[in-house]
Amino acid sequence: MITNPTIPELSLRLRNLEESFQSEFQQYLGVTSQGSPPQNLQATQVILKEITETTSVRPGMVYVFFAPPGGDENFSSIDLTSQTNRVARDTDILETVVITGTGEPVRVRLPGTTRRQVVQVANNFRSEVTNFRSSRGFLNPAQQMYKWLLEPLEAELQKQGIDNLVFLMDAGLRSIPLAAMHDGKGFIVERYSVGLMPSLNLTPLDHVPLEGAQVLAMGATTFGNSGLNPLPAVPLELNNISQLWEGVEFLNETFTLNNLIQQRQNRPFRIIHLATHGVFNPGDRSNSYIQLWDGRLRLDQLDQLNWGNPPVDLLVLSACQTALGDKEAELGFAGLAINAGVRSALASLWEVNDAATLGLMTKFYQQLQVTTTKAEALRLAQLAMIRGEVRLEDGNLVTADGLLPLNEELRSLSNLNLTHPYYWSAFTMVGNPW
Repeated sequence: MITNPTIPELSLRLRNLEESFQSEFQQYLGVTSQGSPPQNLQATQVILKEITETTSVRPGMVYVFFAPPGGDENFSSIDLTSQTNRVARDTDILETVVITGTGEPVRVRLPGTTRRQVVQVANNFRSEVTNFRSSRGFLNPAQQMYKWLLEPLEAELQKQGIDNLVFLMDAGLRSIPLAAMHDGKGFIVERYSVGLMPSLNLTPLDHVPLEGAQVLAMGATTFGNSGLNPLPAVPLELNNISQLWEGVEFLNETFTLNNLIQQRQNRPFRIIHLATHGVFNPGDRSNSYIQLWDGRLRLDQLDQLNWGNPPVDLLVLSACQTALGDKEAELGFAGLAINAGVRSALASLWEVNDAATLGLMTKFYQQLQVTTTKAEALRLAQLAMIRGEVRLEDGNLVTADGLLPLNEELRSLSNLNLTHPYYWSAFTMVGNPW
C-alpha cells in the first residue's frame, strides 16, 4: 500500500531510522560517525543529485524496515530509536521508503506482511540460492522478496530512470543476496546495480574516482590447522589483478600482518585485495576475523590498522562467510567498510567455489577500469557470469578477453554452471557503492 505522508513527516521518520541503524552499528562496531551526514531529507536528495552529475548513475536509496502495527495512523510519531519500538516483534509490519535525487520520496506499507514472515522467507531465499545443485529452487523466495521489497516501488524507479539501488536494511535482512532477487523475468542485477549501506550517517557519500589507484593484493592458498578450506585459485587471482592494475602482490608466507602494515606505510594503496577467508560469526565482533598466513586479524583489531590514513577507497575480501540468520554476524558483514575505516568493501556472504571467484574477480577488476562506479563494475561482472560470458571450459577460465589455463587443482571443476546465483550473488558492495 503506497501512502503519502508529508515531507516533514517523512523526514522525521527517516531521521529516526538513521539514528536507529547508526546506533546499532556503532554499539556493535565501537565506532563513531565518519563524515558529514545529511541532516534531512532534502540534503540526502542533494547528495544523490551530485552523484548523478559526477557519474551519470541515477541512485535510489531504499530503506527496508519493520514498524509496529498501527503505525500508519501516526506515521511520524513512532520513534524508532526508542527502546520499546526497536524491540523486534514478530508482528511488526514491513515498510519501504525510496529516496531519489528528484521527485518526492515514496513510502510503502504492507499491512499483514510481518517481520516473522519476511525474515523466514529471507532465510529460505539465501538457503536456496546456496544450493547450487538445484537449478530453480531459489526462484520462489527470490520472487517473493522482490514482490515485497521492490515491486511496489517499480513505477517510481522506472519513471525516474533509476539504475542503482542502495539498500539500508533492518535486522534479519542484511545478509540476503540482493542481486538475486527476481522479478519473474530476470534477476534485478540485470536492470540495477546494487549496494548495501549500513547507515547514511556512517558512510562517506561522495564519489572518488579510482583512476590511478594502486592495488595491494595479498592472499594464501592454504591455512595450516585452521580448519579453513584451501583456496587453490589465489595465485591466479592475484596475478590477474596485478596485470590489470598497478601494484604489488604477496602470496602465502608473505601474507602477514606485519607485511600488510609495512606495505601500507611504503605506498598509498587505495585498493586492498585480500584473497582469503573472512568469517563473520555470532556474538561479539572479536569472534569474527580475517585469516592471514600467520594468524587471524580479528574484526575488533581492524580499526587499529589506520586504513583511513592514507585513505583506502576499496577493500576486497574474496572468500567470506556470514552466519545465516544471526544479527551480530549481519552487523559485522554490513558494517565491514565502517569497521575497517574504508569507503567501500566488496565481500561475499558465503564461501563461493574458488574457480568461480577467480572468474568474477577477474571480470570485476577489468570493469573497474572502465566504469564510473564500483557497484556497476560488480554488476557487469555478475552479468557476464549470468550470460555465460565468464565460464569454465576444458580446463580454462573463459572470458571475453580469451582463455586463462587453470592449474591442476581447478581443472576438475570445468563442469560448474557459473550462471547459477550461488556463484555470483554472494558478492556484495558494502558501504559507498559509487
